Amino acid sequence: MKYIKLGPWETSNFGLGVMPLSIENRPDKDTSIAVIHRAIDAGINHIDAAFAYYLSGGTAQNGEEQYSEKLVAEALRTYTGSADINNVTVASKAGHYRYVGLNDEKLWGQEGNPRYIYETGLKSRDALEMDSIDLYYYHRPDLNTKYELSIEALAKLIDDNVIKFAGISNASTTQIDIAKSILGDKLIAVQNQFSPAKTATIDTLNYCNDNGLTFIPWSPLGGFRHPELFDKDAPFEEIASKYNISKQQVILAWEMQKNTMPIPGFRRFETLDDSLKALSIDLSSDDISFLDKNSGL
Repeated sequence: MKYIKLGPWETSNFGLGVMPLSIENRPDKDTSIAVIHRAIDAGINHIDAAFAYYLSGGTAQNGEEQYSEKLVAEALRTYTGSADINNVTVASKAGHYRYVGLNDEKLWGQEGNPRYIYETGLKSRDALEMDSIDLYYYHRPDLNTKYELSIEALAKLIDDNVIKFAGISNASTTQIDIAKSILGDKLIAVQNQFSPAKTATIDTLNYCNDNGLTFIPWSPLGGFRHPELFDKDAPFEEIASKYNISKQQVILAWEMQKNTMPIPGFRRFETLDDSLKALSIDLSSDDISFLDKNSGL
């Protein structure tokens, strides 16, 4: 297992994102819990959830809201393997919610009101069955709320011991500076989208490396993409063919060698097991240069 520094912890070099186990096309709950258990058995000791990872249109009344947080809590509570469950860190997020649009679209809304962020943090702590959440993010900026106010709600959650450390997601370098000015060394992570198909956030990746923050790529394998973006994978397929490994292993190894902590999500054991092999891959400097050049970096 390779490790990376996340605040005070040495965590596995990639974590497990549970969004695919929580939203549309998710497996049944027993399978989802088994995937989480398998990841823990393999040495993955960071799990990433969010208040908003539930089916579109879910509500607290029908028990759907906070599905991912409750799923993680049950998975940790029922784990009986040989790994030390006390070494597993858990992250979640506030500021996003799901709803169904007028034409039955499955949509994501933003809410950055500080009272909402704070109250969501309390709900997340309870759903996760934790005394204090290890890492809690402001999920996505709400353009109708001053960014500073949303971050101050994270600071209050820290002061009240609802959360231990804070992160921000979908953030610019300017917003990183704002968050750091309010949270100080309690800000430990930035979670932005980064993959071969989405490299525009390389500025925030480099900024985090320069400023002692852990950069955590979401959708590190590309997520849900338009067909025209699939050609971005071609250089990674070339390297995969060279070493007789999978494209996904190359992508994760490339990201980890940029001092990041990807959080891929999996619905099946097979894809989890394949990606775990990326932890034993060290790409050459020539490979990295080739992939960077062909990714527009």
